[in-house]
Amino acid sequence: QVQLAESGGGLVQAGGSLRLSCAASGRTFSNYAMGWFRQAPGKEREFVAGISWRGGTTDYADSVKGRFTISRDNAKNTVYLQMNSLKPEDTAVYFCAARDGTMTLQPIFFNRDEYDYWGQGTQVTVSS
Repeated sequence: QVQLAESGGGLVQAGGSLRLSCAASGRTFSNYAMGWFRQAPGKEREFVAGISWRGGTTDYADSVKGRFTISRDNAKNTVYLQMNSLKPEDTAVYFCAARDGTMTLQPIFFNRDEYDYWGQGTQVTVSS
């Protein structure tokens, strides 16, 4: 079992920045591929960014490419999402997710059904 806890959300003006953190506890964090998803009111939960269990591969939704950066620190059992140039349409609850990445050659997982563990989410609100 893996427990995930997000932090770092808040209210920011358009053009500003936030860094989200997701602290993991439980099993070996370094074996887990990680992802960030977000869900706006009335919308489906969507993929934002993913990072492989080795940390060498990342990928992003087109809507955030060039503005968001995902990274991980296995020594701290934490994955981060640095969000720059925020827009009002980035407003959502942001969730981190984890799944064992060592049993497959696929480095990044884009579908929420591919993840086994989820955090409770952190609210990000971007004002115009």
